[in-house]
Amino acid sequence: MLATQGLLDDDECSAILETLGDIEQELADGTLPLRIELEDIHMHIEQALIDRLGDVGRKLHTGRSRNDQVTTATRLWLRDAIDKIDRQLARLQLAFLGRCDADFDIILPSYTHFQRAQPVLAPHYWLAYCERFQRDRERLADARRRVNSSTLGTAALAGSSLPLDRMHVAADLGFERLAENSLDASYDRDFVAETLAALALIGVHLSGWAEEWILWSTHEFGVLRLPQEMCTGSSIMPQKINPDALELIRGKSGGVIGNLQAILVILKGLPLAYNRDFQEDKPPLFDAVDSITAMLEIAEPIVAGTELDRDAISLRLDEGFLDATSLMEWFICRGVPQRTAHQAVGALVQRATDLGLPLKDLPFECLEEAGVEMDDSVYEVLGAANAVKALRTRGSSNPKLVRAEIARWREQLDGNEFES
Repeated sequence: MLATQGLLDDDECSAILETLGDIEQELADGTLPLRIELEDIHMHIEQALIDRLGDVGRKLHTGRSRNDQVTTATRLWLRDAIDKIDRQLARLQLAFLGRCDADFDIILPSYTHFQRAQPVLAPHYWLAYCERFQRDRERLADARRRVNSSTLGTAALAGSSLPLDRMHVAADLGFERLAENSLDASYDRDFVAETLAALALIGVHLSGWAEEWILWSTHEFGVLRLPQEMCTGSSIMPQKINPDALELIRGKSGGVIGNLQAILVILKGLPLAYNRDFQEDKPPLFDAVDSITAMLEIAEPIVAGTELDRDAISLRLDEGFLDATSLMEWFICRGVPQRTAHQAVGALVQRATDLGLPLKDLPFECLEEAGVEMDDSVYEVLGAANAVKALRTRGSSNPKLVRAEIARWREQLDGNEFES
């Protein structure tokens, strides 16, 4: 850009570009001498250029400040980091989606208040996580729009009197737009905070999933068996299989949430424009990206390699009266007011509890105690399988609707870029 604008001649431009390439390789090899008096990486590169090119090297910093260089470098790095995390989230969605066909005939209990609530198809559970991680991807994509704004050329804080072509530089670096106010560009770290907020929510979602599967893997729940390579044993108890990988995901999410708080506290008292406090945005940002990347890296094989314990799930599926709501709605469809139906089914649940029976095994005469006109069709909504089939609203766990959702997700995730 400087050459195009006449601030460097072609020979100077070529010499600087070639020598910067040599310096880059020395940095990669660890052979570039580091000197404390040169303050930072920018001065090291510039001094190395001066040592080799003399006055030509002194022209490198024309039209630039370390302020706009730092924000540009951070934006370039973060843009790539967001793209990598988005690909990881897409692969995790595919891992959940990949379970759906094999698990389609499995019905699981769902929970509210950590109490058994209603039965749902296992794929309905898996697609719930697809939805959750899709929102994470959309938040990252939205944050990326503001990350992808070029600050280079705003200089220290006021801009420059030199004939700089900021759009030229932005286009070369793949930025979609320019930061339009030089004061704000020098100060702005909203893009860091916003990305950290999106990463914190990813951490929350991963932690909630990890907690659920930790519980489901216990003997008390007995719902699933985790991949052995993602577990460890006890140093003293030979029977133990500990879900360490999931526990680490759950634990590391706290650090990601803390990183968001750290950047907000750093920013809350800063005036316009640049302040040296801004160097402290890097540790929480780098740590959050590293943590989420690592968490997603192990989440995918855990999801793909876990097995549901069909026998254990089936054995306990009719515990907890998961079909009570479907029975209540059967009453409602016959003209019974909702609150009356709720009370009537509550009484039937108590009757079934006293008899030690699930609702589906209650004798017909017991069902008639509800005071509602009854016929044998009531048994078509009783039992977990029938209760699932009775669902009909969009977004529910009705098998036909779940099949359609699986197809929609396959189409939506088809063609994603998944290179590492």
